[in-house]
Amino acid sequence: MKAKTTGETQPATTAAVRESLRRLSNREKAEFFPRFFKSDPENRSEGDLFLGVTVPEQRLVAQAFRDLPLPELERLLAETTHEFRLTALIILVNRFTKSRDVDEKRRLKDFYLAHLDAVNYWDLVDVSAHKILGEWLVALPAAERLSILEPLADSTDWWRQRVAVVACFPLIRRAEFAEILWLAETFIDHPHDLIQKAVGWMLREAGKRDLDVLRVFLQEHAAVMPRVMLRYSIEKMAPEERGKWLGMKERK
Repeated sequence: MKAKTTGETQPATTAAVRESLRRLSNREKAEFFPRFFKSDPENRSEGDLFLGVTVPEQRLVAQAFRDLPLPELERLLAETTHEFRLTALIILVNRFTKSRDVDEKRRLKDFYLAHLDAVNYWDLVDVSAHKILGEWLVALPAAERLSILEPLADSTDWWRQRVAVVACFPLIRRAEFAEILWLAETFIDHPHDLIQKAVGWMLREAGKRDLDVLRVFLQEHAAVMPRVMLRYSIEKMAPEERGKWLGMKERK
């Protein structure tokens, strides 16, 4: 069964979304996805069921149900089936991105933050954090940005911490680095690789815009950064320079 193409909306009910996704299920992928997406065996909030529906297929379903009301999205986000939650987030992202109404964007951002318990796999974070929270941060003064990011960073929930890090991407694209540099210092000795990778990824993106900013950070922190974080951050550098920074880590 193929998802409806863009331009044709479907009855805006949670049951209809579930049925559309179930018709696209793939047993082989459903068996593989839990191994692929599992990030933290100790995280009891994980343990999703998987249908084996690909992201491009979910995007088609999200487009078909783009007018799904927020109460229906809330029901999808409460589901343990992974594709139900991811599709709900894609719908939310699309609605936020296309809206030109500031009040509506605020409602969607608040809805997203109120349902972060449902954003508990790395792909769920990475498909939504920068598109909703990150784009909202761009329009805010620095002090207001920190008022949103600090509670996430201070949380004991690693997924909320990753939301804070990935949300910095739109700021980085605009060559605004204060927030990611603060978070990178905050998480410089973080024990979990899902945060180490996210921080390294965002530092690498900062380095693409201003390599000197990344070099200054590395000069101070390369020797103590987790190796995963360091490797991600220097991935796009020339081999000779990568060797220099890795050498600082090895000498420590």
